This record gives sequence, C-alpha cells and structure tokens, in this order.
Amino acid sequence: MRSPKDFFRPLAVGAPTPVREVPFRPSRMIHFFDPGNEKMAAKVPAIAPTVDVLLGNLEDAVAADRKEAARSGLVEIAKKTEFGETQLWTRINSLDSPWALDDLLTLVTEIGDKLDVIMVPKVEGAEDIHYVDRLLAQLEAKAQIQRPILVHAILETATGVANVEEIAGASPRMQGISLGPADLAASRRMKTTRVGGGHPGYLVREDPHGQDDAAPRATFQQDLWHYTLARMVDACAAHGILPYYGPFGDIKDTTACEDQFRNAFLLGCVGAWSLHPVQIAIAKKVFSPAPADVAWARRVIEAMGDGTGAVMIDGKMQDDATYKQCQVVAELADALASRDPELRDAYAAADTLQNKE
Repeated sequence: MRSPKDFFRPLAVGAPTPVREVPFRPSRMIHFFDPGNEKMAAKVPAIAPTVDVLLGNLEDAVAADRKEAARSGLVEIAKKTEFGETQLWTRINSLDSPWALDDLLTLVTEIGDKLDVIMVPKVEGAEDIHYVDRLLAQLEAKAQIQRPILVHAILETATGVANVEEIAGASPRMQGISLGPADLAASRRMKTTRVGGGHPGYLVREDPHGQDDAAPRATFQQDLWHYTLARMVDACAAHGILPYYGPFGDIKDTTACEDQFRNAFLLGCVGAWSLHPVQIAIAKKVFSPAPADVAWARRVIEAMGDGTGAVMIDGKMQDDATYKQCQVVAELADALASRDPELRDAYAAADTLQNKE
C-alpha cells in the first residue's frame, strides 16, 4: 500500500504534479463526434463554440477497420483547431482492445497539450485507473506536458458498479464518471435493447379498486437507472469528482431525453453526453439552473447572512441546510454565467425581478 503522502506525487520523473482538486469547468454536454468522419470533422470549428466539451470518439461507433483513421483524424483536428474555452476530450478504446495502447501513445505525445480529459471505457476497478495513471505520467514526461491530463471513467459493467467507490478515489487524475447504460444492461443481462431511458415494461401498478378487480388500474413507468446513478453520484461526491449521465440513444424522442437528463441533474449530475446536435440544446437547458431558481437561491443566501440560524421567507423556513443547497445552485450559476453571456443576462434579469418583488 502506498503512503497517503505519496498520492499527489508524480508517477514518473518529469511528469507534471497531480492536481489536488478537480477544477470545475462547465461541462453540461459532452458532445461526441467521429474524428475519422470527414463530414463531422469539417463541422468541428462551428460546433466547438456551442458546447462545453467536444469529445473525439475512438471507441464504440467506430468500426474496427477505421480505428486508426479516427485516431489520426483527432490528431489533425486538435493541431489545427483553436478550441477557446471549450474542452477537448477523447474516449479511447477499452484497455483490453488492440488499440488502447496506441491511442494513448499517439494522443499524449502528439496532442497532449490540447487534451483536457481522457475517457476510459468499461472501467472495472482501481487497477484499470492505476494502469492508465502510470502510463500517462510516463508519456507526459516524455512529451514535456506541463499539466496533467485528467481521466474520466465510464461505468458500464456490473463489476464496475460494485467497485465504483474505489474507482472514484483511484487517482488524483480522476475527473469524473459517466453512466454507460447500454453496456451495463448487457453486463447485467438486463432484458432491454434501449440506450438509456426507461422501459414501458419496468413499472408499478396501483392496487385493485375495492370489489371491482376488473376495473382499469393505473401503471407508472419506473427508472431502470436510478439505483446505479444515485450510487455513482455518491461515489463521485465523496471523492470530489464529477458525475455525468451518459447517452440517450433515441435521438428523435427529445421529450424523454430531456426528462432523463433532468432526473440526472436533480440527482446531482453536472452534465450528460450529446450524440446529436439536437441534444446539445437539451443538455444546455437542463443542466443550467433555471433563472428563477438562481434568484431564489441568492435571496436565501442574502437573508441567511453567515449561514447560521433560521429565517422565514415567503412562509418557508430556511436554515443552514437550505443555505448549503442554495450555495450549490448559486455557485453553479456563477460558473456557467462566466462562460455563457445569454445565461448571465437571464440570471441578472431574474435577480432584478426578484428584488422588485
């Protein structure tokens, strides 16, 4: 066992010092694109300013005979594109694949100074993160990268869920974890072929109505992913990293996508994946606190002063617990407003309206 004192020491001579706290940067949507697809690659300069995170995908959805083209395409795109405040991430191939090692060797040495986060699929335990951690340190030293590239794990196997707490705390590089519902469903032998979202067969039914057992009984569809998502959020919060909902596969069902994203937001997630441009606006809307909620939060914070004691506002009791809840909302709004002028103006207008009332 390593000494806790060594946890924040570089794992290779010449590697950058690990971060002690994950920097919070807006990441409401992680927008996936195939860097080996020329049409998608051509759209990168236009899409980049509209998203918080742009992710060059090398894994699923990239055919085996196109893996190298996707990797080289990402290198080319990163070298010729200025991303501004938009983060550049990549999802490498799984660690048991023939491509993962070359993904890391190529990307870190060629464009390591541009990469913010490397997403690792099918993480099953701390040992997977330790392997990537050490290799990244060696490659960063070789390429003279000045700041550590962070690591993001995807939770998409039953073993990974069982070990989610140790995964979350495996390395100072850990930036966050995403739920990967499709692969997780296969790993668990769940009987669904959907990518995220609910299922009409997963429901509860109300009790019979008195003597008339034949009367129609209402049913309510349940969330297949609630347990896993909540456990993932707890693991992330306990280790100071960020939780994300993953993909919602039914691109046309924007209503259900928004519902699923909002459930994740309310549970504590900071963002979700977007697989199509239509989902960018949904994620931006859902993972940005509503202006009225932000105005209310700021009102409570102002009324509470140092955050101790209790006050009554509009007939509702506010104490130190609600003060902390309001700080979460207000701090997120401030972070998003610093990047999004439209959102900043909406929050300012809501504050003005709240003060008039």
